[in-house]
Amino acid sequence: MTDRYDAIVVGAGHNGLVCSALLAKAGKNVLVLEANEQVGGAAITREFADGYSVSACAHLLYQLQPEVRKELKLSPALSSKNMTTIALDVKGNHVRLKRDAVDGVSDEDAAGYKRFKKRMTRFADLLRKYLNKPPPRLGTRDLKDLVTLGQLGFDIRRLGKDEMQEFLRLIGMNIHDELDERFESPLLKGAVSLDAVLGTHLGPRSPNTIMTYLYRLAGDHGRVAAPQGGMGSVSDELAHAARSAGATIRTKMPVKRIVVENGRVTGVETEDGERFNSYTVISNADPKQTVINLVGTRHVETGFARRIHHLRSRGNAAKLHLALDGLPTIAGLAKKDFAERLVIAPDEHYVERAFNPAKYGESSPEPVVELTFPSFRDDSLAPTGKHVLSAVVQYAPYELKDGWSDAAKRAFKKTVIRTIAKYAPDIEQRITASELLTPADIEREFHISGGHWHHGELTLDQFLFVRPVSGAAQYRMPLDGLYLCGAGTHPGGGVSGAAGRNAARSILSREKAA
Repeated sequence: MTDRYDAIVVGAGHNGLVCSALLAKAGKNVLVLEANEQVGGAAITREFADGYSVSACAHLLYQLQPEVRKELKLSPALSSKNMTTIALDVKGNHVRLKRDAVDGVSDEDAAGYKRFKKRMTRFADLLRKYLNKPPPRLGTRDLKDLVTLGQLGFDIRRLGKDEMQEFLRLIGMNIHDELDERFESPLLKGAVSLDAVLGTHLGPRSPNTIMTYLYRLAGDHGRVAAPQGGMGSVSDELAHAARSAGATIRTKMPVKRIVVENGRVTGVETEDGERFNSYTVISNADPKQTVINLVGTRHVETGFARRIHHLRSRGNAAKLHLALDGLPTIAGLAKKDFAERLVIAPDEHYVERAFNPAKYGESSPEPVVELTFPSFRDDSLAPTGKHVLSAVVQYAPYELKDGWSDAAKRAFKKTVIRTIAKYAPDIEQRITASELLTPADIEREFHISGGHWHHGELTLDQFLFVRPVSGAAQYRMPLDGLYLCGAGTHPGGGVSGAAGRNAARSILSREKAA
């Protein structure tokens, strides 16, 4: 077997798999090295208790880009039908959000929500167009970049004068004020607030949260799906596409360093001391892990290293897994409703209060929760008659004031279960096993700096032209032959595949022009 490749991809997360598949389809000899036993990065399915399996980190699919599906010929059956979002009420008077409609609110709120979603979807479609191409550079003289910048300005103008002004007004605003102005229903405002801040170090009153909401909609207009077999089935299909195109994927091969000689990359070295050579190395790892740990800051300019060091990437979302001996009882829910997405976010003020302690390194005493029962749709995930609960919980700061000791984890787990028990009073009696992953655990298991899903906060100063930082916004790093393809690059996190696809296209177009 040759030890020289046209390209080496570090990490078999979903973006790394997309990137490697497209490079291999273009005729490149590609090697993918993954530290863990499974491919998929944070999008895997694994057992957490005897007989109980769960999507370990990412647990819902809502951003996989159509371009990725088409180019890699992914199965249409990859996703299940769209899930309704049910905003839970303690008394059972729940609010149900079904893409462009909402039930359980006043006629005024129902009509207002349709108008709101129509406008936000139009703005998200504008954003989506630019998620699927490398971002232009500011201050550039490159014709291609200038054309893209011009096209962006033209597309904004095409919204029409009033909508253009509204888009420019809203893009940097907080979601709280917009919701408070338009709706009366506390549960509706709470549910939309949660969508805007999920996976971020932001609260509803934080600037940029309308942008993060638009980013979520830019996936599939808010459509949410739970793939059969969990998120691991998505990664497995991407890995199959990469292998079918000719890429070689090797697991349990942690990369120790990216080898740099005479100012350019020449390959990688694994923890076991094995060396693989290539003049093109693409890192699916986050920017901090890539530059600081794998490359070493001595190989890049001081200013660039400083910008990478200051990249904001503090995770704030924990993941709770419960093995249950049966479904809990939730007032107002029919049995079929356990197939849907449930959220605990009673109102927008509750979500903001949940965020407040995280500003000071404390976990939320009353967290917001996104709940699913994946075994209800897919009985392969639990023993017959048993069930799995999978929950994303905010806020659990990576840098907890006194650290994530075993005692701190137990205390927060109790807090989350107590919060769920307000809506499902018999949940504690149903639990036979449990697992809590804090951002520190997510960092350790999935090798993500700060345990942040997006590999870096998604805010206007870390978005589009300057993601992850200036000088590395088009996947190419300021070191010959080194590229990024992960969530830390444009457009950001979520299981979309856009970053991996954009990176592959950038590499191929650059080689073509050379």
